[in-house]
Amino acid sequence: MTVTTHVAQAIERVRAERAAVERRRDAFETFAERVQGLSPEPSSTSVGVAAVAGTRRQASGDACRQVRTAFAETVRPHSVADADDAEPLLETIRAELSDTIAVALAPTTDSSFSPTLKRAILSEVATRKAENDLLDRALGRELAHLDDAREDIDDITGWIADADETPLLNLEFEALADRHETLDAHRDRCSTVARRRQQFLRETTSRGSEPGVGHWQVVSYLYSDFPVDHPLLATVARLDDACATCQRTVRDHLVRRV
Repeated sequence: MTVTTHVAQAIERVRAERAAVERRRDAFETFAERVQGLSPEPSSTSVGVAAVAGTRRQASGDACRQVRTAFAETVRPHSVADADDAEPLLETIRAELSDTIAVALAPTTDSSFSPTLKRAILSEVATRKAENDLLDRALGRELAHLDDAREDIDDITGWIADADETPLLNLEFEALADRHETLDAHRDRCSTVARRRQQFLRETTSRGSEPGVGHWQVVSYLYSDFPVDHPLLATVARLDDACATCQRTVRDHLVRRV
């Protein structure tokens, strides 16, 4: 009897997502370094000569353009699902940083790359990096949980594969009784794995006093393109059904031997 499992596929999905989160975190780090290296326009706007004012506006506009370029080259590729996505750059900036920052950086806006704007950008970047770190922790817990469950699942599927090699007609009554008892134990393990999973999904991963990220929410987006919504629970349910079917067959043989 073959039981289709989705746990190995789920583990690979989590590993791929953690790698993507790490790349996104590095992108924000590089973006922050480039913004940090830009000199803001002084807060004072009292300028005695119009030409000088024009020069300052041009320099400030250049700084805003450099911020947009830095964002496009670092963060944007890890923000949109497709690198060739036609989403306007300022829309991506708005989604990742804020409406206010997107408006301030727009080439059509008569605003300057002020110290306040620079601090606002770096503050939003710090927030995104913290969110990425929190998500990475949640993904790490999901990966550890799946690894632990896989040990039980591999034990049960391995036992079923070995047991299938020996026809029930070749087993004595006591061997049949032992097999029935082993299947009971495997079903108990399936119940334990399912119960632990349900408990895990109700938990959150947090850091300090910051709001946490719910595991159910993480699982929902991780496996949205899977054939099943909850690969671990679906696998355990199938294993339990397989063990129950085997038990009924073994029970029939036991009855005939009495």
